[in-house]
Amino acid sequence: MSKVLVLNCGSSSVKYRLYDGDEVRDKGTVERVGEPGGGPADHETAVRGIIDRLDLTGLAAVGHRVVHGGRKFSEPVLIDDAVFTAIEDLVPLAPLHNPANLAGIRVAREALPDVPQVAVFDTAFHHTLPEAAATYAIDRDTAERYGVRRYGFHGTSHSYVSRRTAELLDRPYEELNIITLHLGNGASACAVQGGRSVATSMGMSPLEGLVMGTRSGDLDPTVIFHLRREGGMTVDEIDDLLNHRSGLLGLTGVNDMRGVLQRRDAGDPAAALAFDVYCRRITGYVGAYYALLGRVDAITFTAGVGEHAAPVRAAALAGLKRLGVAVDPGRNSGSGDRVISPDGAEVTVCVVSTDEEREIARETRAVVANHH
Repeated sequence: MSKVLVLNCGSSSVKYRLYDGDEVRDKGTVERVGEPGGGPADHETAVRGIIDRLDLTGLAAVGHRVVHGGRKFSEPVLIDDAVFTAIEDLVPLAPLHNPANLAGIRVAREALPDVPQVAVFDTAFHHTLPEAAATYAIDRDTAERYGVRRYGFHGTSHSYVSRRTAELLDRPYEELNIITLHLGNGASACAVQGGRSVATSMGMSPLEGLVMGTRSGDLDPTVIFHLRREGGMTVDEIDDLLNHRSGLLGLTGVNDMRGVLQRRDAGDPAAALAFDVYCRRITGYVGAYYALLGRVDAITFTAGVGEHAAPVRAAALAGLKRLGVAVDPGRNSGSGDRVISPDGAEVTVCVVSTDEEREIARETRAVVANHH
């Protein structure tokens, strides 16, 4: 079971890793898929190129990241025709992501017909959400008919990072209450109680919750009706606005926190405001999840912004001393997986590098081993 290929097809990229045991034998990212100006024409072409280039002798399995598993998939599964069709049926819930995931699966199954393929779902970790956390307060029959509920995303990352936090603290995972903050181009918070997700900020789609690179996060639903009625915008235009032209990009013109921090430091008021909006939203979720959990052992930052933007970590947790939360400036400016709270702090604050691909490889091996 040593060699596993992990394929992570994003909306316009394909990330791949080839593991031999714990070792990464090969890895890379194909960017600008389907975009004009030099990228591969589509995901099929990109994945075919990757498979052709790699030495896959002795390959035991292929693990695929699938964004939306709906209510059907609560854990990773071996892919057969029925599973493929079920993932296709979920496309309306994740129109930006599931089609890309399916393209990768289709090509890999054709190219490697004798190799087991496993789907690992972004939503699976959140299947433990209590009904009170997953239910929106709208008409029950309508919600049931159209699958309207909180599914949550970034599950693979929240799962990996919370487990890694327990290792860092050298304490049993099932005894800990952890708030994980996945802050990348997409961003989400998760409350993990004894290894189970009990609250998360993304909802029916990855649009709800924190401020992101190009997504708005939480918003009064009336904004949508208002733009439709007063602005004459179509549903697709509003969808595009909230998913692709909002967040940091909408507030500053750049979707990258590094750019926002540079502009803020240069005295740009729009960037200063965007930073404050971004961090204030995180503070609110940390406070809410603290209240839900009752006791918090650790708060962990991960992903691009979470791992590299020290000012975001400091600002997001400033003013929470009353809750036993503090960040040590010296430790905060360091690097690598580490504790950044002062010694003896009631709540341990950590930074952990997420490794979704390694987690997908681990789960893929487990599924294939169980089938033998």
